[in-house]
Amino acid sequence: MRFRCISIVVLMLVSVPAFAQMDLSGEWAPRFHEDNPERLAGPEIGDYLGLPINDAARLRADSWDASILTLPEHQCKPHPADYGPRGPANLRIWKEVDKESQQLIAYHTHISWQAPERTIWMDGRPHPPEYAAHTWQGFSTGKWEGDMLTVTTTHLKTGWIRRNGIPRSDRATLMEHWVRHGDYLTLISIITDPAYLTEPFIRTTNWILDPRQQIAPYPCEAVVEVERPKGSIPHHLPGTNTFLNEFPKRFNLPEVAARGGADTMYPEFQEKMKASGK
Repeated sequence: MRFRCISIVVLMLVSVPAFAQMDLSGEWAPRFHEDNPERLAGPEIGDYLGLPINDAARLRADSWDASILTLPEHQCKPHPADYGPRGPANLRIWKEVDKESQQLIAYHTHISWQAPERTIWMDGRPHPPEYAAHTWQGFSTGKWEGDMLTVTTTHLKTGWIRRNGIPRSDRATLMEHWVRHGDYLTLISIITDPAYLTEPFIRTTNWILDPRQQIAPYPCEAVVEVERPKGSIPHHLPGTNTFLNEFPKRFNLPEVAARGGADTMYPEFQEKMKASGK
């Protein structure tokens, strides 16, 4: 009898995690006090400040025309997993638990803008091979590091880092750290992109718990907004975008700083500008 009791206690202890894991489930309302102009109204053309981009990304952004969003094939596309939390992102998180073992299989997320849904697998499954299909939400796996959920996402379709043409390639990897502090949820995201970034790009986003939140459906139907010749795609040929200088002029910034790049992110860049007389 005593042996049986000890065995039961041991089994119970084995099933309990070494660290208490903070449940992320719930309805979360976004906070926009951080990066408000960029995330709501949207960044200005030519504003590449604070981005560790390379020349290829800069050329893509210089060639981008906002009118491309009026094309039917662009009207109903959701934000990809790395940008979705930055937009109008009323967020729902729920967990999937195995009925027999009561082990966590996955977290699922739903975001209000265009209603993308994402699965974060928690059961140890591997990422698919490199040739597998890429999607807007990619393939995500998570693991607990104490009370912090760390998520790795691969297989993302080509997307964007900033909504003024700064691209993110389908070779990028997204690393996320989800941290809950009571009624507040913070996401630290790190994008590594060998095609368009010279350094990892880090940013944070946060929400507050809102048990009364109701996320409405988001039906979207593409229409012809602007009549164009068949096959016409809005764009700027290299060197022809006349809007690029408006942003630095409006805020009295050196044009070279507005062009972005990893070196512009550090204090030494100011000294470099002073030395060059710009």
